[in-house]
Amino acid sequence: MIHDDKIDQVNHLQQQINQLRPLNRDALLQLREYYRIGLTYSSNALEGNTLTESETKVVIEDGLTVSGKPLRDHLEAIGHSEAFDTLYELSKSEKIDGAAILNLHRLFYYRIDASNAGSYRTKPVIITGTSFVPPPPSKILSAMNDFYSQIPKQRESLHPVHFAAWLHIQLATIHPFIDGNGRTARLLMNLALMQSGHPITIIPPLLRGDYISALQTSNSGDNMPFNNLLSNMVWEAQREYLRLIKSLQEE
Repeated sequence: MIHDDKIDQVNHLQQQINQLRPLNRDALLQLREYYRIGLTYSSNALEGNTLTESETKVVIEDGLTVSGKPLRDHLEAIGHSEAFDTLYELSKSEKIDGAAILNLHRLFYYRIDASNAGSYRTKPVIITGTSFVPPPPSKILSAMNDFYSQIPKQRESLHPVHFAAWLHIQLATIHPFIDGNGRTARLLMNLALMQSGHPITIIPPLLRGDYISALQTSNSGDNMPFNNLLSNMVWEAQREYLRLIKSLQEE
C-alpha cells in the first residue's frame, strides 16, 4: 500500500488537539453550532443545494425562509441539522451499526420523502457521470449486512482517518438509499472521525470535482485517492479547530 504522507501530520496535530482537552462547556457549544452550519451547508451544496452558508444559518438558527429558494433546499438544511444533533449523540459511543445509519438517513430525509426515509431503496438507480452501477435492490440487504459485519475489523486494522474513508466509500458504493446517499455517507464518515477524537471534517463544494473523482476511483478498488483526499481535509479541519480554540481562549 502506498503510504499516506499526510497521516503523520494529522497525527501530530491530533496530539496538539488532545492536549487542549477537555474544553469548557461554552466553547463546546459554540464549536457545535459552528460546525452545524458549516457541515450542513457544505454537504448539501455538494449535492446541488442552492442555499449559501449565510442563508443556511438563517434557515436553521432563525427558522426563516429565503426568498426565491426552493422549498426542498430549506427542508434539506433543516433535516441535516436534525441529523447533526444525532451525530453528536452517536459519537459518545464507539458503536456504528445499521440502526445508526438508517436513523441518520431518516432524520435527514423524512421531511422530503417520508415513505423512503430510513429505508433501503426498492428501485434500481443510475449514478450520473460514471459507468459504475450500484447493486440492484435485491442485493442491497445482503451487501449492507456484509458491510456491517466488516466494521469492527476495519476499525481495528485501519488508521481512524482511513477507517472513516472506508465507511464513506462502502456506503457510497452500495448506494442503499433512493436519495441522500452522499450526505449520509459524509455524516457516517464524520461519526467515525468524532468517535476517534478528530474534529468534524468538511469537504468544501470547491473540491467537488476532486471528491467525485476520488470516489469513482474507489469503485475500481483503489481507495488511496480518497484516503489522501480525506487525510488532507482532516488536516485542514484540525488546523481550523486549533485556530477556533485559540480564539475562544483569548480574553
